[in-house]
Amino acid sequence: MSDAGLLLGRLVLGVVFIAHGWQKFHHYGHANVTKMFDGLGIPLPSLAAFYATWVELAGGVALIVGVLVPLVGLLLFADMAGALWFAHSDHGFFSEKGGYEYVLVLGVLSLLVALAGPGRLSLDALLGGALKREAVRDERRPVGV
Repeated sequence: MSDAGLLLGRLVLGVVFIAHGWQKFHHYGHANVTKMFDGLGIPLPSLAAFYATWVELAGGVALIVGVLVPLVGLLLFADMAGALWFAHSDHGFFSEKGGYEYVLVLGVLSLLVALAGPGRLSLDALLGGALKREAVRDERRPVGV
């Protein structure tokens, strides 16, 4: 059951991050996201806008298929930590007033999948299993063959 739970969590989290990354990429555009980040006092706003857009978009896809999940989870956690610190911390807890409630949940869930891993229903598990099978075959192969 935990594999099914991890899959469901990855799917939902991935869709949410894709939506936010797509919004930055397609709706706002890099220049507007950079301007918004600059107004929030985010250091290196152009680089931060690029990072946020692409880690959310590509990271969401990676969560859905279950590839590089520990790394992607940490990158998304860092993204949400920055959003909490720079954009939401001054607005209290509740998201209805611009608070950090929502980014806190997204950040902690990203950290959860980073620490728990993708589960068996993932590309990571499929590829990891193939790599393990190859390593076992190599160990059984006689020396010099």
